[in-house]
Order: sequence, then C-alpha cells, then structure tokens
Amino acid sequence: MSDKYFVDTNVLVYAHDVTAGAKHDQTKTRVEELWRNRSGVVSTQVLQELCVNLRRKAGRPVSLKAAREIVADYLAWNVVTNTGESILDALELEERYGVSFWDALVIQAAEASGAEVLYSEDLSDGQKYRSVRVVNPFKI
Repeated sequence: MSDKYFVDTNVLVYAHDVTAGAKHDQTKTRVEELWRNRSGVVSTQVLQELCVNLRRKAGRPVSLKAAREIVADYLAWNVVTNTGESILDALELEERYGVSFWDALVIQAAEASGAEVLYSEDLSDGQKYRSVRVVNPFKI
C-alpha cells in the first residue's frame, strides 16, 4: 500500500476554517498527521481552489497574505502539476465514471501521484476509481 494520501480541496478548507466546528477538528487532526508522516499530496488545482474558498467562502475568510502563506506551506507536500495529458485523462475518467470534470481531474492527479487513498467529502466514500479509493474523513 502507498504511503501517499491525496487530499481534496474540501478537506483542506475545513482544516483551515475555524468556524467549521467538528469538521475543522477532524480534518485539522488528519492534516497534521499527514504533515508529521510527510505523506500528504495535493495538486495545483486543489491549491487554486483552496485559495478561492478560504478567501471567499470560509466562515471566517482569510486575507490574501494568509492564503499565500497557507499555499506556500503546502508546497512542501508532493504537488501534482496538471498538464495537457492530465486533462485528457480526466476527460476519460469523467466519461467512464460519470463524475464532474473537476472531480475527474482530482482523481487523475491522485492516481498520477501514486496515492491509493483520496480524502474527499465530495466523492462517494469507498468508491474505487481505477487505482484510487475515496475515503470520506468524516466516516473514519
């Protein structure tokens, strides 16, 4: 089993949104564990979405400076950069599994990183997409 865990945007948003209650506590603990184990993986897409969501949609939005610092921290993780081939592969995943293109691009990045687990609340817990299995961190 891989020691890499891909983290979807929603999980990171909860980890940083102190107004998210129990979800904040659960995801903060999970993300801290990934930091300790050096096993967290994200993609450029996830980091972009994280910036937007923390600045505009969080219960207590963060400043541009804070968003920049958060993203800079996550650059220490394994970061998957989306390419033209990533997009084409995501289109195949979208068609095969009937997921949104953006979810397919997350799945594609998770698989490209070698992660076998994708932490996400948006995708079906336990669903397997090729070599990647979705784990909802709130059902663990």
